[in-house]
Amino acid sequence: MNREEADKLLHAKVEAGEQVSPVLPEGVKNYLIDIDGTISDDIPNEEPERMETAAVYPDALKTCNKWYEEGHMICFFTSRTENHREVTERWLKKHGFKYHSLLMGKPRGGNYHWIDNHLVKATRYNGKFTDLVEKEVTIEVFDDGKHD
Repeated sequence: MNREEADKLLHAKVEAGEQVSPVLPEGVKNYLIDIDGTISDDIPNEEPERMETAAVYPDALKTCNKWYEEGHMICFFTSRTENHREVTERWLKKHGFKYHSLLMGKPRGGNYHWIDNHLVKATRYNGKFTDLVEKEVTIEVFDDGKHD
């Protein structure tokens, strides 16, 4: 799915006469993927001269492009700043990554606790980029008074 097709999936949605955030069709995943230390060598923002020559993780390239070809949304979400956008886009193109969007300025430091009105699934990268498998885990949720 190219960017134009992706934009069509994210068209305006109306409920009760008001616009609301669109929801992707069943089976389409919206991957937010870090760059440094996840698809490439871990390069800190303080050493941007290394970003151009960072080694790509071949398994990440293969898996991300496979997901793209399967019709999933690929968004690279990085702690790199807007000043690093040009070198980052060049690097992604040079290595052949297919993607729909690139978000700069992700908070640094990890230990993320994402709160959203949409379902969020998190996968920690541990050194090997492969297809995902299902696993039961314990998560934190808001106490809505309902206890399962």
